[in-house]
Amino acid sequence: MVERQKSTDTSTSRRWILLAVIIAPLTIAGVLITLFTVTVQADTPIAPPDSTLVHATAPEALAPKPPAIWLDFTNPIAELRGIASWYGGNFDGQKTASGERYDMHALTACANSLPFQSVVRVVNLRNRRSVVVRINDRGLLFPGRIIDLSFAAAEQLDMMHSGLAPVKLDVLWMGSRRAAK
Repeated sequence: MVERQKSTDTSTSRRWILLAVIIAPLTIAGVLITLFTVTVQADTPIAPPDSTLVHATAPEALAPKPPAIWLDFTNPIAELRGIASWYGGNFDGQKTASGERYDMHALTACANSLPFQSVVRVVNLRNRRSVVVRINDRGLLFPGRIIDLSFAAAEQLDMMHSGLAPVKLDVLWMGSRRAAK
């Protein structure tokens, strides 16, 4: 009788080990996918969670939500290099080329070579700081400059005092060419 209990205990422990061997890699894969994938709404700036609460009768509640974009930070679509500049207070609240109002505190940028709504990681090559911005404007950029960043983006890259910085752009999501005006 004692021998049967031992074999039952052994088979139970084997089942637990087998279950752990199957579940552990799946759990690790799920964590890795979560770490390297970010969801960004295409037409809305990033805002604190409490500011997204909308009353059910508000017109914004009836508007369709833009589709979620899955960004893969490990495999950018394209890479560009050049000089970045920034623009701020004088343009705050004015209409951009895409029709949006410029918000100097949003993570947006002006780039002539990328379609509107493209999502780009900008890396300051002097200090290796980076920021992810959405392209929502066009403009007259000086030769050699590939992007004009919002005040908030320039602040995160620590390029406020110099005004210019050598940068690398990793295109994470290419906006639609149809959206360009």
